[in-house]
Amino acid sequence: MTVEEALAIVDTVLAPERLSSVQELVFRQCWVGQTYQEIAESSGYDADYIRVVGSKLWQVISNAFGEKITKNNIRAVLRQRVRQGYRDERYGSEAVIIDEHQLPILEFPGSALPLESPFYVERQYIEERSYEEIIKPGALVRIKAPEKWGKTSLMVRILAYAKSNSYRVVRINFQQAESEVLANLDRFLRWFCANIAQQLELESKLDDYWDLDLGSKVSCTTYLQGYILTQDNSPLVIAMDEVHKLFEYPIIAQDFLPLLRVWHEEANNLDIWERLRLIVVYSTEIYIPLNLNQSPFNVGLPIWLGKFNLEQTQDFAFRHGLDLSDSEFKVENLVQLRAMVDGHPYLLHLAFYSIRTGKVTIEQLLKDAPTSAGIYSDYLRGYLTTLQKHSELAKVFKEVIVANGAVRLEVIPAYKLESMGLINLHGDMATPSCDLYRLYFCDHINQF
Repeated sequence: MTVEEALAIVDTVLAPERLSSVQELVFRQCWVGQTYQEIAESSGYDADYIRVVGSKLWQVISNAFGEKITKNNIRAVLRQRVRQGYRDERYGSEAVIIDEHQLPILEFPGSALPLESPFYVERQYIEERSYEEIIKPGALVRIKAPEKWGKTSLMVRILAYAKSNSYRVVRINFQQAESEVLANLDRFLRWFCANIAQQLELESKLDDYWDLDLGSKVSCTTYLQGYILTQDNSPLVIAMDEVHKLFEYPIIAQDFLPLLRVWHEEANNLDIWERLRLIVVYSTEIYIPLNLNQSPFNVGLPIWLGKFNLEQTQDFAFRHGLDLSDSEFKVENLVQLRAMVDGHPYLLHLAFYSIRTGKVTIEQLLKDAPTSAGIYSDYLRGYLTTLQKHSELAKVFKEVIVANGAVRLEVIPAYKLESMGLINLHGDMATPSCDLYRLYFCDHINQF
């Protein structure tokens, strides 16, 4: 749906009232993803004034539509109105403002959602906060969530936003680092620097800046400061995915992770380091001891990707063309599904994909979900295989799923199970992440 089509719906619902010129400006810019700060800067208005206009705008539209509407859910609400049509009580007529567009091609769940994916569901304020942070000098954004919760999808959008501001961007996935690279700090840092140079289409020149007498960390820092950051006046965003992979290599983690903190804080001392912006993506807190004054995990902007709430789950369902007014897909079914998987984005995605492709009905899905006949069988079997290979971890997890309440766990197994997404941690106390896991693994408890 274009912004013009969206405004046509809003104008029709508001008639005979109309949006003011400033309200329409805010609507248009929010529709394309701009923050209030950006709208203010591009239009010449005061940022606080734009925020007030925005607040009143969403209240006016909410009153007209009879439901709460925000800048984060406006697309979902209008999409639902288009698909279902709505009754205009003033005229007593049933009308669909715009013909329903052809549903988008379905995307098989499991990978990061492409930038233009129609299935990406925004989490309220998270995208906006991330965009606002990444344009700050020396920024560090930390994105944390269990596996398959959308961390990389968010990272892709932050990088796209940075590119739209003419920033240089680099993506480094530590899963791509070979074991030999992760066994030696000097080799790892050279690998890290070489990756940056290659993606920026620069000559490597590592030997020009590497000095064994000064050490690998100083050499790496000198390389960034004296070579990479000086090649262009524009800011450079380095996004690091799967950072928790480094936790398995204490020698690397204990030296490299504090280095990130050093680079972040150098922005307060040297102007050139203001150009560097860091994104750190990981699945769990580090369980390797780090000095609090050296850790990168207590500075910058922390982003925790939580479960989808009911509104986001409904939005996700609509994006798949699932109509909650349909007798075969009721609101209560959706509530039950969300409760079973506890708002897990990937598990919801797989459910909606399977329903939309006709593989299963919502009733059959709910019945078979925790069994080997359900759509989650391969996914759950993968966890079962992992637990079978790690008997100590399996033993700890077994304690969690058979308990009537929360269980106190040791730090390392707790963090490993949390990073897998199998448990929720409340301090040192653990519970199964969702009923799906509890039911399935209780039924297969003798297999691990």
